[in-house]
Amino acid sequence: MSEQNYRLLHAADSRIPIKGWVNGVPVDAKAREQLQHLCGLPFVGPWVAAMPDVHVGKGATVGSVLPTRGAIIPAAVGVDIGCGMAAVRTTLRANDLPDSLARLRASIERCVPVGNGRGGEHRRMPASVDSALARSGLIERVGAIKAKHRRIRTDKVEQQLGTLGGGNHFIELCLDESGAVWVMLHSGSRGTGNLIGTYFIERAREELSRRVLGFRIPDKDLAFFMEGEALFDDYVEAVSWAQDYARYNRQVMLERVLAELRRHLPRFQLAKMAVNCHHNYVQRETHYGESLLVTRKGAVSAREGELGIIPGSMGTRSYIVRGKGHPESFHSCSHGAGRVMSRSAARANITLAQHREATAHVECRKDAAVIDESPAAYKSIDAVMAAQRDLVEVVHTLSQVLCVKG
Repeated sequence: MSEQNYRLLHAADSRIPIKGWVNGVPVDAKAREQLQHLCGLPFVGPWVAAMPDVHVGKGATVGSVLPTRGAIIPAAVGVDIGCGMAAVRTTLRANDLPDSLARLRASIERCVPVGNGRGGEHRRMPASVDSALARSGLIERVGAIKAKHRRIRTDKVEQQLGTLGGGNHFIELCLDESGAVWVMLHSGSRGTGNLIGTYFIERAREELSRRVLGFRIPDKDLAFFMEGEALFDDYVEAVSWAQDYARYNRQVMLERVLAELRRHLPRFQLAKMAVNCHHNYVQRETHYGESLLVTRKGAVSAREGELGIIPGSMGTRSYIVRGKGHPESFHSCSHGAGRVMSRSAARANITLAQHREATAHVECRKDAAVIDESPAAYKSIDAVMAAQRDLVEVVHTLSQVLCVKG
């Protein structure tokens, strides 16, 4: 690469560099501190990469790419294991949509359970979900994990497959630059993935209290498993299950949303372009000739030619992108716009009138319960995309017209 589009964010005495694609976007001092803590661990490296949506996260920095040698930090993966995006282009056009999308939004919200708690689960298992679960092999695999780790609850696996969840998870109808209609959604491994993540984070902390180390751990959230340990293997098995469950969850939701579109809109087909990608996950990859465990917490794989999704906040643009395979980012890009306000700060500073104005062109919730997801709570998606122009190229620009939030 002839152009260096990143900045060095590490302290002068840092063991390894932090390379940040953050030109033109704000980086919180606490996020930099979190990144610096990672650099002190001897198994981290050859460097840490920060994406333009980088911000403080629980356990580790959101928008970070963390390569490790022979160790995994469960809190760096987090509890929303396998969270990611799915999108598909249809043959529908903008003029196929009704003037009001309120009825369609209500239909999607009835079809796909949204939110957390019992209201976000299937009351009665739809046949299509039951069939998908039977084909997946997920029940047998999670049973093997449960047999070794009895404290992990697995009673929500069936009820939550094909459900959205809450927070920043969403289902959207979008129009691309040509007027084609897309379905896009954001969700992960739901309650079971959360329980798996929480359980192994606790086990890693327990192991840390018994370790004799020749280096300092600045934060208990950086507790780790070492390759060769039984818990390392068990965590890899469990996190792989959660990532697969998350992918199935998005696929089942897509199918159910498309079925609702077929009930309300003119006949259509699916175009060949479809994407289903994680942005909270860990997998083994080879970089610079070395086998590494790469944790992407709020980052997307962007190998050369690989398609990905970078959503903006509700009311702004989103992007279907193609990776450029930049080696220094470990073939990665951002997973979205990235928060510029915490949820509590957003609720304190954004008014309902401001939220309604920012989302006036989108059929979505306009109530106070979603203020923390309002566009002003996020960085400028235009600035985020400009900061990573050497990581991805834009294939399609999507504008939301309907948004379902948990």
